[in-house]
Amino acid sequence: MRTKSLKKNKINVVTLGCSKNVYDSEVLMGQLKASGKEVAHEEEGNIVVINTCGFINNAKEESINTILDFMQKKEDGEVDKVFVTGCLSERYKPDLQKEIPNVDQYFGTTELPGLLKALGADYKHELIGERLTTTPKNYAYLKIAEGCDRPCSFCAIPIMRGKHKSTPIETLVVEAIKLAAKGVKELILIAQDLTYYGLDLYKKRNLAELLENLVKVDGIEWIRLHYAFPTGFPMDVLEVMKREPKICNYLDIPLQHISDDILKSMRRGTTKEKTTKLLKAFREAVPEMTIRTTLIVGYPGETEENFQELKQWVANMRFERLGCFTYSHEENTHAYNLEDNVPEDIKQDRANQIMEIQSQISWELNQAKIGQTLKVVIDRKEGNYFVGRTEFDSPDVDNEVLIDASKTYLKTGEFTTVTITDAADFDLYGEVAVIN
Repeated sequence: MRTKSLKKNKINVVTLGCSKNVYDSEVLMGQLKASGKEVAHEEEGNIVVINTCGFINNAKEESINTILDFMQKKEDGEVDKVFVTGCLSERYKPDLQKEIPNVDQYFGTTELPGLLKALGADYKHELIGERLTTTPKNYAYLKIAEGCDRPCSFCAIPIMRGKHKSTPIETLVVEAIKLAAKGVKELILIAQDLTYYGLDLYKKRNLAELLENLVKVDGIEWIRLHYAFPTGFPMDVLEVMKREPKICNYLDIPLQHISDDILKSMRRGTTKEKTTKLLKAFREAVPEMTIRTTLIVGYPGETEENFQELKQWVANMRFERLGCFTYSHEENTHAYNLEDNVPEDIKQDRANQIMEIQSQISWELNQAKIGQTLKVVIDRKEGNYFVGRTEFDSPDVDNEVLIDASKTYLKTGEFTTVTITDAADFDLYGEVAVIN
């Protein structure tokens, strides 16, 4: 007599792409756990949910390859069901259903209740702010808004994420309190555009007021700002940053380019003169601020002259942190109507040239830190080192501080004071400071 299998389902959530996706996966996992489901992040599980990215070609390829890998596992009997959600699924659902039909179901970025139902769980409104965090215990992302109203020509995010929608201050404060209760000490504020925060809810740019409320949360020691937009930046944020020690002297502000011709074609709503003036105002208001930016090279019509202007500007501005990407020609964006006329090898060469300049700047700025004593949070132990960060560094993208583990024992997630003894292009080396 056959007996019905009592195998317990375990749901494995796989996250691809940016920190916004990490946050969405954490919310999904929190909802699943509240419905009594066994859930894990990027571990073994017989039911798989892939949270995809559809931002640029490389990310799309990674998402598709991950789906295909799990479809093979399903065919081999290693997993029972595969569900796909996130940006790629939002943007290309009909194509995906046609090309990879044996995925159990596809869901877009706003279809969490439907995804939960497919997984045998209920969407619980009362769980707003509850998530299963997947980051190291000392930091967490706090998504303060969804979507974007900016018209940038190269960007497909509004197609995938919709219009800008701010989360109310009181909801974010409750979420911050819950995170602090779990031991989170650093909040990394994320959105497609932080500077737009509040315009829809409060009829004004309200990031400063949000920060004023978040600094009151006990247990939170650092608050970091990611993804600000240069046009219409609310300058009162700088006053709060200067006044409140909990707000890191750090700002991530993707600028993309500096040539007026390219900025105009990119529909960035700014100019070289305005951008340079804004950065000067940042430096004057908060002299100790670290500015992180990202740039795009190889945009349609970028001439050698445009690129040389960008190169010279990067050398002059001496950004503390900088990343450079090659342009990706994305369907349904405004720039897709332009000819993608910069060859791939030239795009890559230009990106390499920018990063060479930045590497030298970073090395020089790091050399100046030798002998300084800095507050450092310990993220992890790796090999013979404890690896930490200063307030001037965000996880995964910025510099790290390495401390010899054979000389001292440090607890991950804790803050310590470190004297910098040596420096490389993108790493600092230090010893725990002796405080007299």
